[in-house]
Amino acid sequence: MAEAGTGFLEQLKSCIVWSWTYLWTVWFFIVLFLVYILRVPLKINDNLSTVSMFLNTLTPKFYVALTGTSSLISGLILIFEWWYFRKYGTSFIEQVSVSHLRPLLGGVDNNSSNNSNSSNGDSDSNRQSVSECKVWRNPLNLFRGAEYNRYTWVTGREPLTYYDMNLSAQDHQTFFTCDSDHLRPADAIMQKAWRERNPQARISAAHEALEINECATAYILLAEEEATTIAEAEKLFKQALKAGDGCYRRSQQLQHHGSQYEAQHRRDTNVLVYIKRRLAMCARRLGRTREAVKMMRDLMKEFPLLSMFNIHENLLEALLELQAYADVQAVLAKYDDISLPKSATICYTAALLKARAVSDKFSPEAASRRGLSTAEMNAVEAIHRAVEFNPHVPKYLLEMKSLILPPEHILKRGDSEAIAYAFFHLAHWKRVEGALNLLHSFRMIPYPLEKGHLFYPYPICTETADRELLPSFHEVSVYPKKELPFFILFTAGLCSFTAMLALLTHQFPELMGVFAKAFLSTLFAPLNFIMEKVESILPSSLWHQLTRI
Repeated sequence: MAEAGTGFLEQLKSCIVWSWTYLWTVWFFIVLFLVYILRVPLKINDNLSTVSMFLNTLTPKFYVALTGTSSLISGLILIFEWWYFRKYGTSFIEQVSVSHLRPLLGGVDNNSSNNSNSSNGDSDSNRQSVSECKVWRNPLNLFRGAEYNRYTWVTGREPLTYYDMNLSAQDHQTFFTCDSDHLRPADAIMQKAWRERNPQARISAAHEALEINECATAYILLAEEEATTIAEAEKLFKQALKAGDGCYRRSQQLQHHGSQYEAQHRRDTNVLVYIKRRLAMCARRLGRTREAVKMMRDLMKEFPLLSMFNIHENLLEALLELQAYADVQAVLAKYDDISLPKSATICYTAALLKARAVSDKFSPEAASRRGLSTAEMNAVEAIHRAVEFNPHVPKYLLEMKSLILPPEHILKRGDSEAIAYAFFHLAHWKRVEGALNLLHSFRMIPYPLEKGHLFYPYPICTETADRELLPSFHEVSVYPKKELPFFILFTAGLCSFTAMLALLTHQFPELMGVFAKAFLSTLFAPLNFIMEKVESILPSSLWHQLTRI
């Protein structure tokens, strides 16, 4: 009974709120009717005639002053609205309307119905924000000495930010050091070298460590930072492989003798995987793509649990270069899983494969006439999914925005990930005939999410993180863009229109007077027509009859 009574009260309350929402229209028509009925005792016609005579006696200077004042006021409102929007990201007038006027008009705030779940929702959103805005190591990062430094020598610009290089230093200390390094002189020197900020100091420390013995991490540092060509880097990585493989085999036999040996074996495993992966990337850079694919496949079979390096993304890029689309599909079938973290490489490669099946024959005009086939629908859905995951990528694939060298770290779903993907995969999209034309139908950035959320809502922290990861000379792509509110556009138009009227009235007073009278007569013509019809229907003595009643 109590539940039934509560439900009845809620239903009654909603009916009352609904009635008050639309009751003002009834009152409006009642007031209009009363004004018409009382026009004789209130002398409305006489007052309108007086006002008309007064307006006719006004000089053009009055209209210039009126329109100039209106332009000034609307300009001040425009300046305030623009400042408020730049500072708070919303319109002041819209905020006041939603916060204060909407409840008075009977509007219901959706957030009020969810207060009971706000605490759980806040904690979930906070956890999601942290996971979504995590910075990841770029699996296709370039070589500092052979590629990044060469760019600096040619252009005089630094392609890497301090924040990005600091994250790399932390990664190197995590992957290439352990607590027992102080027991070995060469490893102790390299432990300090990874913490050095000065590149020359790091290189000198690596040479010092090699004078003691064959140190794999010293060769890694020299290959990354001192080698000026990919061939030199590959030669140093091969020397690192020889030293690292011996350390790995020795620590593998001793890993169960204690936590210290286990940590050392984990470090040696990371070193070995890193070296083999970079050797495969060297082979890919030097044009030996099949050799690179074999090295990556062997590495993934030997260390299947080390997914932190995202070697499958290197493999996908190399297979696309070979145009081995069946092998690409097999890799995607394994890694494009709902339980695994997504990336732009996964989503856009899946879209590319589906677009490849229909792009050579796809025509928007023909599709609009006959409808989409099953294959075309699958391609469209795949592109929708990819654009929703990272809406920045199409700008670079369609060459609407210039590319820069990708950073060493990326933010998933951010501009940094889009740059890293497009830098290596633009050629693969160009190679598939019609794929970019199909993608071009989704160029309406920043509104790619018309299909709804297939992933978590787009995080709001990407702009800040991308500005830290990308160099200052690059214009960071922002999504979603802050669009100008309606009232800013309205006040801007009002200010411009009144200023134009003031100028025209000042320059051509007689012509503007004629125009104003013609405009007003045209504007009130429908109202006069309605008034005549109402007077012909209602008797002229209606007011006298009402007073008698």
